[in-house]
Amino acid sequence: MVKRHGENHKIQHLGWLRAAVLGANDGIISTASLMMGIAAAQTSVNAVLLTGVAGLVAGSLSMAAGEYVSVCSQADTETADIARETDELAAHPEAELRELTEIYRARGLERELAHQVAVQLTAHDALAAHARDELGIVEFLQAKPLQAALTSAATFAVGALIPLLVVLLVSEKFIIPGVALSSLVALAILGGLAAKVGGANLYKGALRVCIWGALAMGLTGLVGSMFGVQV
Repeated sequence: MVKRHGENHKIQHLGWLRAAVLGANDGIISTASLMMGIAAAQTSVNAVLLTGVAGLVAGSLSMAAGEYVSVCSQADTETADIARETDELAAHPEAELRELTEIYRARGLERELAHQVAVQLTAHDALAAHARDELGIVEFLQAKPLQAALTSAATFAVGALIPLLVVLLVSEKFIIPGVALSSLVALAILGGLAAKVGGANLYKGALRVCIWGALAMGLTGLVGSMFGVQV
């Protein structure tokens, strides 16, 4: 049995990391924005809390459903491509061998060496070779719908709890600045951590998510203040 090498590349985290970051970002931004919009409309604290709870529940379920459907579509496409490749390997093995040889030639191998590599990989596992080198389907990057759905739902809920807790802890007059500040701090931390896990620049990751978060909260708060009424 061949052991895998011990290197731990960042791209191996891509599946769950994308879903987690998307879920948490959306949880913070959308829930905080909704609550700031309602607060700016000068409604009661209870209305702000109700809006936040409704946003958390609806957003979590929406994220789960959206991720599941989206990743299922990707998985279906991968399955269909692999099934087609299986049929082609059974019906036209020589043509598929030539195709694999040309792929390796295009990557820089000489014709004879490319042919030898194609022959050996075909003998070892023809379908795996074509899935990887022709279709670009790699085991640790394959679509996992349930994992993406659960990750997005859970991280959305965790993100949405941040502005909700702030409303419970601060006085009514500090709701808007409290929600805005805490959400931006949370977004900065999240963006920085996601960038670090992905091997990118920590500060750039934090800055870009803060900019979009501030824009969303600011515009929603503006809309709320424009249409707000005294109660």
